[in-house]
Parts: sequence; structure tokens; C-alpha cells
Amino acid sequence: MNYTKSSGSWYNINSRFVRPGMTTLVLEQDPVAVKVALTADHLIVELGDGRSLTVPLAWYPRLLYGSPAERQNWLLLGDGYAIEWPDLDEHIGVEGLLAGRRSGESQTSFNRWLASRGS
Repeated sequence: MNYTKSSGSWYNINSRFVRPGMTTLVLEQDPVAVKVALTADHLIVELGDGRSLTVPLAWYPRLLYGSPAERQNWLLLGDGYAIEWPDLDEHIGVEGLLAGRRSGESQTSFNRWLASRGS
């Protein structure tokens, strides 16, 4: 078969078959958190649509190194689009959790934060 590429899509010049490029996921509704729980090793977020997400605390070092009291002091931002831990200066977006994004904080910044805690 012979193919040609045009505007990011592949076209089979032997037929009218079209293979589009990357597709975009369209969500039925914006994902929102309604409840947050933490174990010694995991962050568990219940979503408004009934799903639950469980991710390792190791993905978010500030949560991992926070005390149990600091971890339990969380707030939902807006309608639940993000979670904030004011005592730890940590903010995690629900869309980022769904996408599997870990903390983007640099090691230098984290070390500075850790040192400011006297740990």
C-alpha cells in the first residue's frame, strides 16, 4: 500500500482510508474530588462520579514527609478541581491525578522546603 502524510494525517493513496493523528479525550464532566483520605503509603481521592483514585504518597514528597496532622489538614479548592494542604504548601489538581502526573517539584526546591522544617 502507498501512504502519504498531509496535515498530520496518513492517507492511503490506494483507497480513501484516513488515519487521523492524535485524538483528544473529551470528558463527560469535569473530574472533581469529593473526599480525600491518606494512609501511611497512599493518597486516596474519591471523585464526584463515583470513581476512586489511589496513588503512592511517594509521588508527592511533601505529603510523604508531612506529619499525620499536616496530611489531614486538606481543603478542596473550587468545586473540588484541586486539593490543597496549606500546612505543607502542596496543591494537587484532580486532572493531574487522573493523568498520572507526579509532583513536578525539583529536588533543590524540595530540599530547601525540607530544611526549612528543621527535619
